[in-house]
Amino acid sequence: MQRPKAYYQSIPKVDLHRHLEGSLRLRTLLEVGRAHGLGLPNTSQLRELVQIGEGESFTFENFLSKFQTLRLFYRSPGVIERVTQEAIADAAADNVRYLELRFTPVALGRAEGFPLAEVMDWVIDGARQASETYGIKTSLIASVNRHESPDIAEQVARLAAERLDKGIVGLDLAGNEADFSGLPFLGVFKEARQAGLRITIHAGEWGPARNVMEAITQLGAERIGHGVRVLEDPAVTALARERQSVFEVCVTSNYQSGVVPELSVHPLPRMLSLGLNATINTDDPSISQITLSHEYELVCENLNMSTADLKNRVLAAAEAAFLPEAEKSALVESLEAEYPPG
Repeated sequence: MQRPKAYYQSIPKVDLHRHLEGSLRLRTLLEVGRAHGLGLPNTSQLRELVQIGEGESFTFENFLSKFQTLRLFYRSPGVIERVTQEAIADAAADNVRYLELRFTPVALGRAEGFPLAEVMDWVIDGARQASETYGIKTSLIASVNRHESPDIAEQVARLAAERLDKGIVGLDLAGNEADFSGLPFLGVFKEARQAGLRITIHAGEWGPARNVMEAITQLGAERIGHGVRVLEDPAVTALARERQSVFEVCVTSNYQSGVVPELSVHPLPRMLSLGLNATINTDDPSISQITLSHEYELVCENLNMSTADLKNRVLAAAEAAFLPEAEKSALVESLEAEYPPG
């Protein structure tokens, strides 16, 4: 039975994998561009530069190219605080009850050469204000890129650890997995874990299943960003199932970035049937032109997930949150109480 969009909108949600830099409103980009004299093209041309549309190449190169344009817009502390607040406001409007918003300090600071520490504080301030205004619990994850220097990653990790009491909870490794290994970052992530940061690693998205194994066994990942190629190796699948590693699956993103050839063959159902702990997330809602409600509808109406299984995935995401146990239990309880019947 096909359910209306309003049903999926009404579900209280958890998003563990959402990038700030992929969550910018097109209208905001236009306003910032005009205010800072960036010489922008018209709206439709700008949309093509920062969002994925039908008819263009669904490859990781094309997907990552959107971020190159987006990096031009972080021109002031006010802009960085604004886009942080808007990303959280948009999540709240989609009935997201708990959000883990990851951000890349290097990307946000590059256009104007802002110090990384100040960039992180601007994001923290924006997130705190928006969380209070919109009534949504938000945690922050600092992200570093595989294709950049481990020295930069070490600096970001240190600054993130210094801000554990201000809303940053974890460290993420992202970027071009197809061409760059995560192994040069082993020392950075070991020190981050020892400092109290929680660890999530992009792996098994544009790279093979062995990257998932490396993320779990060497980088200390508690959660795997995407990870859908884990199924290519039964031994790695068995390892992830045994460890109950959490997969932050982003269905539309996996299609648009060329990980899967068609939405209908997305491996999420098989991951679940094999006992993997997969959750459902957005990745980059503005780039993909989606919401988490859209993704919930997609997995039920197109991938034949039952609404009971969807509820289990929402609760699994809450259980995997980088929160203290008492807060996590309260989140699970509130989601169960509010979850719509059906």
